[in-house]
Amino acid sequence: MAGRGLSWGLAHGVETRTRGRGLAIMRLGGEMEQQTGIRVGQILKIPIYLHPSWFIIFALITFSLGTQFKQQHPGWSPSQHWALGIITAILFFSSVVVHELGHSVVAMRYKIPVQSITLFVFGGLARIGREPTNSRQEFNIGIAGPITSFLLSGGFYLVTRIPGASEMVIATATWLAEINFVLAAFNLVPGFPLDGGRIFRALVWGITNDFSKATRYAARSGQVIAYLMIFGGIAQFVAGDKIGGLWLAFIGWFLRDAAQESYAQVTIRSALTGIRAGDVMTQDIPAIGREDSIENYVQEVLRTGRRCYVVNNGEIPVGLITLDAARSVPREDWSNTSVQAAMMPLDKIHWAQPAEPVLSVLERMQREDINQMPVLDGEHIVGMIARDTILRALQTRLQAGHLAEQ
Repeated sequence: MAGRGLSWGLAHGVETRTRGRGLAIMRLGGEMEQQTGIRVGQILKIPIYLHPSWFIIFALITFSLGTQFKQQHPGWSPSQHWALGIITAILFFSSVVVHELGHSVVAMRYKIPVQSITLFVFGGLARIGREPTNSRQEFNIGIAGPITSFLLSGGFYLVTRIPGASEMVIATATWLAEINFVLAAFNLVPGFPLDGGRIFRALVWGITNDFSKATRYAARSGQVIAYLMIFGGIAQFVAGDKIGGLWLAFIGWFLRDAAQESYAQVTIRSALTGIRAGDVMTQDIPAIGREDSIENYVQEVLRTGRRCYVVNNGEIPVGLITLDAARSVPREDWSNTSVQAAMMPLDKIHWAQPAEPVLSVLERMQREDINQMPVLDGEHIVGMIARDTILRALQTRLQAGHLAEQ
């Protein structure tokens, strides 16, 4: 789902009536779609976002909690029911963030960057910069979330035992203790991309020393569990629990797609393994003089179809010019504005080395939202590498692998 992201899965409870079910996903940020949502702050330098879909589930949980507190405590006023529903919902989603931070802290300990945490309709989603490099890292990062949620559950339970605590505090802490326990327990289901699936993959990876095989087994277990949830949701719906059944089936469907996509991404990674930037770069480097006008550059783009040109001062490269840079200049000024005025200077350009793995180049391209990079060997530009070039190489290798299996 990570370009799309490689998935880190962790299930989270969300309220349907008085019981919670739900999901959150940690994804590899380097390959994932652009961040969407409202930034509300940061913790440990990790940006926290609210996806638009989060407001739906926040309203649903608040309504469910308000109704539940009304049934359990009819002596409270309506304002107390709904105020406590809102507060409890906020604390629940705070627990989701803390769960994600449990993973994140361990990931950062292994020098794995965590790019953001987003709350969305299923719970939470964290973006990490890369996969763990070995099974031990995978296991420790995966188990950190459930442990964090169990600790939260225990902490809220202790709050309920405080002598003299108010009835409202006890009601909130009781619900949060239960839901965090459910969250942690559901996380441990051994189906990819849930935390339990990640832990399962770590164990298989450690035994077989084969990351792809471990991912295949974990993804298949995730698909089995997803289908069980879908069928269970349908049965629950038929039995009369329509809201809970629909929600369970919906989550199962989401998990099924997540498991399939996660394995597809590992297949892509395997196909690109061993390919270097120098293997797929284009050595025909389009160039233009720094004194040429933007108008001339655009005409060259129309003639050749090449969007990115090296800007030279004589024989020395001094920058890059792209269509995006040209658009920053008003159209009526193109003919009397030099490309040097709009180019990106060489010292500010993202570039690759011939020996750099293509997968690393692709991740940097998507992280920085750029389509092409010059390839530098020392101080000399020896080629250009583009996303579509990498994708063609990927398609060729996947097709070749498919033929080899026949």
